[in-house]
Amino acid sequence: MPKIVDPGERRQAVVEAVFRVVEREGLEQASLRNVAAEAGLAIGSVRHYFDTHAELMVFAMTEMRDRMVSRLMVHVERLLDPAAAWTPGGRREAVADLLAEVLPLDEARRREAVVWLAFVTAARTRPELRPQADSLYDGLLTLATRLLEGARRDGRLRPGADVALEARRLCALLDGLTLEAVLHPARLDAPTLLATLRAHLATLTTPGGSP
Repeated sequence: MPKIVDPGERRQAVVEAVFRVVEREGLEQASLRNVAAEAGLAIGSVRHYFDTHAELMVFAMTEMRDRMVSRLMVHVERLLDPAAAWTPGGRREAVADLLAEVLPLDEARRREAVVWLAFVTAARTRPELRPQADSLYDGLLTLATRLLEGARRDGRLRPGADVALEARRLCALLDGLTLEAVLHPARLDAPTLLATLRAHLATLTTPGGSP
């Protein structure tokens, strides 16, 4: 009796192989042949699910973006919970925890950051990848804007702060910290990443407040 292959599981196995190849050797080495070998499959099996290399790369990038968004939404739902009784410090920590999801604070997120940076760098010259790169950045910018707008409505945002400008500055900080941590992991460890993020959040708020 022929083995029944679950298409969803097979696609996930191929995508995980893409991530491993990209992390280890770079995006330019993630050919269909190399990915198939990494997944322990014949190249024909990979082509059964992905007609072209571009289709596979878009699928892999979309999968990584969706994983990041899923983690962020857990924190967003917690912050939006009307039953939550937040102390100023507790809310500030919750906001920091939310934003820290995109930082390479552990091995899993470091690998994710390495792969994501490879994708977004390639998106500069590969139009098929640009929508996914833009989607995550736009989503993070929208999230930062809403956090700051909420702080302003509640009187917690620093007087005179420009929400649109500060949201972009916060996104730039997260991008910069991620890039530095990937390129210079020995110089920027997890405690330093978190301390830098928290220090920046403190500059945005009134004493005792939080975004």
